Amino acid sequence: MTGATDIGSPPFGDAADLAAETARIYDICAGCRRCYNLCPSFTHLLDTIDEHDGDIAALSVEEDRRTVDLCFGCKLCYPLCPYTPPHRWAVDFPLLMQQARVARADREGVAFRDRVLGNTELLGRIGSAVPVVSNWVNRNRAVRWAMEKTLGVDRRRRLPRYTRRFSRWFRRQTPPAGVGRSGRVALFYTTPVEFTGADVGIAAGVVARVHDLGQYLVKLHVEGKLEQSFATSLGRVAYHAPCHLRVQEIGFKARDLLRLVPGTTVEVLERCTGMDGTWGFKREFYDASLAVARPLLRDVDALDPDVVVSDCPLAALQIEQARGRRVYHPVEALLAAYEGRALARTG
Repeated sequence: MTGATDIGSPPFGDAADLAAETARIYDICAGCRRCYNLCPSFTHLLDTIDEHDGDIAALSVEEDRRTVDLCFGCKLCYPLCPYTPPHRWAVDFPLLMQQARVARADREGVAFRDRVLGNTELLGRIGSAVPVVSNWVNRNRAVRWAMEKTLGVDRRRRLPRYTRRFSRWFRRQTPPAGVGRSGRVALFYTTPVEFTGADVGIAAGVVARVHDLGQYLVKLHVEGKLEQSFATSLGRVAYHAPCHLRVQEIGFKARDLLRLVPGTTVEVLERCTGMDGTWGFKREFYDASLAVARPLLRDVDALDPDVVVSDCPLAALQIEQARGRRVYHPVEALLAAYEGRALARTG
């Protein structure tokens, strides 16, 4: 099992092998403890092992299941772990959690709630058909009560606002003169941008005409090709570096870009918001999700920034709900600096 990457291939499918690998990795984690307090899953796991005097075999089925349920897939443990492949112990905790979920789905089937919430394409198509109606429904107290009772989506959780579909806006655009001089770029805009964040996609498309996003924009800056005729400062910016970018270990490209805007200071906040996909929407994890986010929220409040930005739309949702102020994608802020436009704090 060690070193395997295909979660659907043997010996992952064998219950005895999965149990043995689980015990092996739990034992290594209990001896290391580098990830203690990194997330609710590790805190629960290591505290529970301590309650059993370090005896991994004494963990109950319910205690192990709780460990899996509390893992929301941020993967921050992987770059932090000193024992990942090619180390001989080949520890891959995120993969172990994923396989545990696969094995559970094989035994018990996929829950109706997970089938619904996991089909973001279908939800997006329905919600964006008439965005005004969908957004009203998602804010209606009676509907939210029913949604909590039937799907387990916590009624307190702010839901994404549906917008016009980004792809339809994009198809209607006429390419500007001289397009392609800096090469061709494929924009993978994801379902959040397509259905609930068209403004981010539009900002990306407009900035792409100045040039483009992220690493590519930094690359163009290094090559001296990035347009820098900014019309206004962004002031003090709090940049939330989301988990998925930190795991990629590519650096903070959005920070580097925003620092190009004259009169702008950017503070990087490397903390998790506890959202990750649908985990933070679920009733039983809502309070745990907020608990994960509290250190970040304290840091944001202490900075008292003019603008808060994040590359992650779900992280933005958590911060917005807690602070009551708008969180922007970095390219939205960059576009505002080009256009000389102030970013609203609410909305």
